[in-house]
Amino acid sequence: MLDPVPRPASGLAVRCTRALLSPWSRLSLLVAMLAAAAVTVVLYEPQRLLSAGWPPQLSGAAAVVLFGVAYGACTAAFVPRPLLNLAAGTLFGSQAGFVSALAGTVLGAGISFALGRLLGQDALRPLLRGRWLMAADTQLSRHGFRSMLALRLFPGVPFAAANYCAAVSRMGYVPFLLATALGSIPNTAAYVVAGSRAGSPTSPAFVVAMGFIVVTGLAAAWIAWCKRHRLRER
Repeated sequence: MLDPVPRPASGLAVRCTRALLSPWSRLSLLVAMLAAAAVTVVLYEPQRLLSAGWPPQLSGAAAVVLFGVAYGACTAAFVPRPLLNLAAGTLFGSQAGFVSALAGTVLGAGISFALGRLLGQDALRPLLRGRWLMAADTQLSRHGFRSMLALRLFPGVPFAAANYCAAVSRMGYVPFLLATALGSIPNTAAYVVAGSRAGSPTSPAFVVAMGFIVVTGLAAAWIAWCKRHRLRER
C-alpha cells in the first residue's frame, strides 16, 4: 500500500511571504512608517531650530552636511520645506544654507519617491478614478519631467504630496529627481535668502526674496485655477 505523499512544509511559509509582500501589506507598511515619522516630527518640533539655533558642538562643513540629511528625512515626514529653507538660511547663511537645503530637497524627494514606488504604487494605481486623478496621473506619466518641473517652479501642491503622487504614476526616477533639482532652485534660494536676512527685513535682498515668494505663490494659484477651469470645460 502506498504511503500518502506528505505536503511540503514550506507551503505555509510561502503563503505568509506572499501575504506580507502583497500590495496592500506594503501600503499598510508605508502608512505606518509615515504615521510614525509624523508623530516623531510633532514630538521633536524641528521648527525650534529657528529659535534655539543649531547645536554649538556642530559647525563647519559637517554641520551643513548633517543638516542636509536631516532636511531630507524631515521632508519625507511632511515637514514643510519653507520652514526648513528659512532655518537653513538662518543657521548657515545664503550660500551654505542654499547648498544644504537644495541637497536635502533632492534627498527627501528621492526617499519619498522610492517609498511610494516600492510600497504604494501597486495598491494605489487600481484606485485611480475620477476626472482629476486620471488627468493628474496621465500628465505625470506622459510628461513627467515638464510636469514636475512646473510643480517645483510654482509650488502650489505640497512637496510631499507631489512626491508620492509622482511615485504612484509611471514617471521615471531620473526625470523626477532632475526636475526636482532644477525646479526647486529659485524657490529654495528665495526662502534661504529671506532666512539669512530675517534680522534686517528692510534690506533689498530680503524684500526681493519675499517679493519672489509672493509672486510665485500667486502664479501657482492662477495656474491651478486655469487647470481647474479647463477640466470643467472638458
